[in-house]
Amino acid sequence: MNDIPGSPDSFALLPGAVHSPVILHVPHSSREIPAPVRAGILLDDTALDGELDHITDAHTAELASAAAEAAGLTPWRFVNRLSRLVVDPERFPDEREEMLTVGMGAVYTRTTHRAPLRPADVDPRPLIGRYFHPYAQAMTAAVTDRLAATGRAVIIDVHSYPTARLPYELHGDGPRPPVCLGTDSFHTPPELVALAEKAFAGLGGVGIDSPFSGAYVPLRYYEREPGVTALMVEIRRDTYMKEPGGPVSPGFARLAAALTALVDAVDEWTRSVDTRAGSHGAPGTLGSR
Repeated sequence: MNDIPGSPDSFALLPGAVHSPVILHVPHSSREIPAPVRAGILLDDTALDGELDHITDAHTAELASAAAEAAGLTPWRFVNRLSRLVVDPERFPDEREEMLTVGMGAVYTRTTHRAPLRPADVDPRPLIGRYFHPYAQAMTAAVTDRLAATGRAVIIDVHSYPTARLPYELHGDGPRPPVCLGTDSFHTPPELVALAEKAFAGLGGVGIDSPFSGAYVPLRYYEREPGVTALMVEIRRDTYMKEPGGPVSPGFARLAAALTALVDAVDEWTRSVDTRAGSHGAPGTLGSR
């Protein structure tokens, strides 16, 4: 049962500590596709299973859960319960989305290998209305709640990515470090990047904005509210699992400990900022660059 009254069972907000500003956002961990949506996908079951192996950020929900359980102050978690092949909640739902060029806007029409996934002329509006907008509204509400409770919201976007570049990647020709940190020029202060670099330092290398960049912020707050800060954590899959789509490896425990360290460091950092500001109601001091 979903924790947000009136919302579809396609996502869950898992409560954390009342004083925690941290939201661990897990948008791409599920393989679940409702039967009516499956009917509109062109792939047979075997091909679809293979596509899910490639496109799913496997085990990231479990990673966020492990970090939340171990953290000193429990973070909030917002978890997508459906596959990104239903809708991708982190895409722009309109022409602003650059991934439309490879058929991977909010509603995908192409696979990771650029094969047809849905008919090219499919109308995305029913799926966007049924799944995308409720998800965005609920995530916005979660951020609003953290702002009201703590004066700020820190979104840590938990992702993974394949060791080898897949054909759909538009910017995949750069470095592929064990951990890639995606940043936003408005919402990712350098202090947050530094905390993440320290937390993940023992995992073999940390890169910035390669092969993936950016960080998720609800559109209501995007480039408007400096009290909302965000960082995307992209974990190379060979560091914690058997690719593609296989079980976890011993590296999973190390990653969970590193993500826990980041959550704890963010909580400590935000408290120190609040102390210097004299009030948790001064979010601009956190988001300035």
